[in-house]
Amino acid sequence: MYSLQAEEVENVRVVTRVRPLSTQELEKKCRSVVNVDSQNNAIFVSNPSITQRSIPKCFNFDVVFPPDSKQMDVYNEIARPIVDKVLAGYNGTILAYGQTGTGKTFTMEGFNAEPELRGIIPNSFAHIFGHIAKARDDTKFLVRVSYFEIYNEEIHDLLSKKSQNLEIKERPDVGVYVKDLSTFIVNNAEDMERIMTTGNRRRISAATAMNVSSSRSHAIFSITVETSKLGVDGKQRVKVGKLHLVDLAGSERQSKTEAVGQRLKEATKINLSLSTLGNVISALVDGKSTHIPYRNSKLTRILQESLGGNAKTVMCAAIGPADYNYDETISTLRYASRAKNIRNKAHINEDPKDALLRQFQKEIEALKKQLEESKEEEEALRPPPTITPEILSRDKMSKSIDEETEEEDMKSPEPSAHDLELLKAQSETEELKKKLENLEKKIIVGGENLLEKVETQEHLLEQAAKELEERKAREEHLTKQIKQRESEKLDAEEKYSNLNEEAMGYTRKIKKALATLTTLKEELKDICHENQREQEGLLENIRQLTKELGYLEAIEKFYIPDDHRELIEQQAHWNEDIDEWELKCVAYTGNNMRKTLPQGSTPSNFEIPPPDLSFVYKLYPSTRLHVGRVRTKSAK
Repeated sequence: MYSLQAEEVENVRVVTRVRPLSTQELEKKCRSVVNVDSQNNAIFVSNPSITQRSIPKCFNFDVVFPPDSKQMDVYNEIARPIVDKVLAGYNGTILAYGQTGTGKTFTMEGFNAEPELRGIIPNSFAHIFGHIAKARDDTKFLVRVSYFEIYNEEIHDLLSKKSQNLEIKERPDVGVYVKDLSTFIVNNAEDMERIMTTGNRRRISAATAMNVSSSRSHAIFSITVETSKLGVDGKQRVKVGKLHLVDLAGSERQSKTEAVGQRLKEATKINLSLSTLGNVISALVDGKSTHIPYRNSKLTRILQESLGGNAKTVMCAAIGPADYNYDETISTLRYASRAKNIRNKAHINEDPKDALLRQFQKEIEALKKQLEESKEEEEALRPPPTITPEILSRDKMSKSIDEETEEEDMKSPEPSAHDLELLKAQSETEELKKKLENLEKKIIVGGENLLEKVETQEHLLEQAAKELEERKAREEHLTKQIKQRESEKLDAEEKYSNLNEEAMGYTRKIKKALATLTTLKEELKDICHENQREQEGLLENIRQLTKELGYLEAIEKFYIPDDHRELIEQQAHWNEDIDEWELKCVAYTGNNMRKTLPQGSTPSNFEIPPPDLSFVYKLYPSTRLHVGRVRTKSAK
């Protein structure tokens, strides 16, 4: 449920970050071919293979970060607006894309040991709980997290010890979600950091020729923030914001990573999923496409709402500046340029059906009522106090009373039914109190001091945000001055005193047009070359998949007769929910049809007639039925 007034239509925000030259690249004496213009948010890339002087390729984005950019500035520019919207009830997605070894994981996670080097994910923890600490006490919050990876097109829960392939489901009221994914409720930023550290230990990574610790899977850390506040009508209004923090595995070329065996198989799956992501982006940008291939990959299926749906999305394209990676850098920048044209329609998620906060509040109210009733029953069972002369003179006769009580305890009879009921009522009251305390701990009340150790991190983020605003104001002022001077210069050039000056002016314009034409021709050649490389990569993947398919077909022909295979094909159908083939009436086959005998009976004196399943199958030859009955009798 949402209000149309709260719907916001905007394009996907795309930023680019350039990492410094690595130690390995410096040893190889690679040179940088990337120049960053932070004021105009432009990146210029020079072609190292062209000897003559040429105009570098220019790409414009919403924000560009030079190699010396700080983690705090990256967070305040990229993530802070998205996290603020999530806290207001919107869905948000921040994903890092780029070639392997370009600093995607550093941008998303960073180094937790140093506050200045923390990435987007840990900084968002301090941001969220800093907002909760500053909220009013009439606002209640519920924060829960999940962490999973997509490895070789299989979804693994990083917070569960069981490494299993989870399924993707879709519901009209919830949307796309991962079935049986574990979710943890957190009360502070430290809990979130421990969960992230636990998941990172289980995430699959390996060394390649381009990266010592290369991520071999796409990782998605999800944060759900539920906010409950009293509305104008006097009713509690719940808003739910979901934040997906996505660290994509890097695109790879086998000639550079030197991947073989399992690493090559992983690279093939990574490139296929990223290629599908590119196809989805192209289909969304192209207004003529009637089909968006979300289902072709589990990554795009999960990111369905983030790309062209109900979410505010930021893509951070990470690139390397070395001339050795020129082709990959250009490919990443073109990829990111297409993503700028995707339009999302985000709205506030108000009073959703899957909100846990409202459910917990109802449970707390019910437990409070049960606790009151239990206390009343306990008071009714408790006997009224009586005052006796022995109690009044206890101080004088303490020793004798203690001795008497010890003797009575030794000789005391078993407790009565009334005492047992009283003890039972007391234990039930204690259990209700524990349940109530556990539920109340899960709900966070606004205004509580939850920062503690992350208070310094929140202070650093706010300070960096102020510095960023001041720097932006200065840059805008300088940009206006530059534009004004350029316009004055153009006006001066348009005024010619004689024909020679006019001819020289036209000559300069012709040279500029020729330079632009040359650049466009080079751009066309690069696009053709890039498309050819992508085709070669896809053909290599097709060849590899064809080999695997031929191997499986050979096994099938060897073990399954032709008539049985035809019957299987007739009864098989594709299930889009689980992306697998299913057989009709498979429950009536194999061990599922084994006879079950009652207790105390033996096969000799008990016989179950074979079931008649002819009405189930469209084609059930009598010969097969006869063979099945013969087998059933022989099995006795």
